[in-house]
Amino acid sequence: MAEPSTIARPYAEAVFKLADGSGKLTDWSAALANLAAVAADARVNAATGNPDLSADQVAGLYIAILAGKLPASGENFVRVLAENGRLDVLDEIRQQFEALKNEREGVVEAEIVSAFDLDQGQLADLVARLEKHTGRKVKASVSVDRELIGGVKIVLGDKVIDGSARAQLTALEYALKA
Repeated sequence: MAEPSTIARPYAEAVFKLADGSGKLTDWSAALANLAAVAADARVNAATGNPDLSADQVAGLYIAILAGKLPASGENFVRVLAENGRLDVLDEIRQQFEALKNEREGVVEAEIVSAFDLDQGQLADLVARLEKHTGRKVKASVSVDRELIGGVKIVLGDKVIDGSARAQLTALEYALKA
């Protein structure tokens, strides 16, 4: 069976093309986030897992849950996914859509993990430095991991900048063993 990312790619690209062409990237971003949340709900999965339900009934369930939160083309999108048995890759479609949207808008997502809570000034300074480093606008998500001991670990796409005390101690331990 194909990987979810492979299955999701054509759908994400098609939705992106539609949204970009109509100037509705933000609207579609919200719609896909809502759809992915519905797809992740255990109760919905239990209901849609019933083999007696037709694709139209499954699509109708999603559309009813998100009444008023989907554009008409979003309802058609749900129907296509249901007919093709692809509602299970909605989160992957959302992720790939967001990556395309960020690329179009010149945005890079940064996952910042800190040993301690960062105040607004520290976060703003770090984001400014990352923007200067990447030459792109940085959209940061911050979390705390006390096991880092000190410092921060930053993930920018496939690049990792690990300035944590834990990483430095691990490197020192490795150097001493060599």
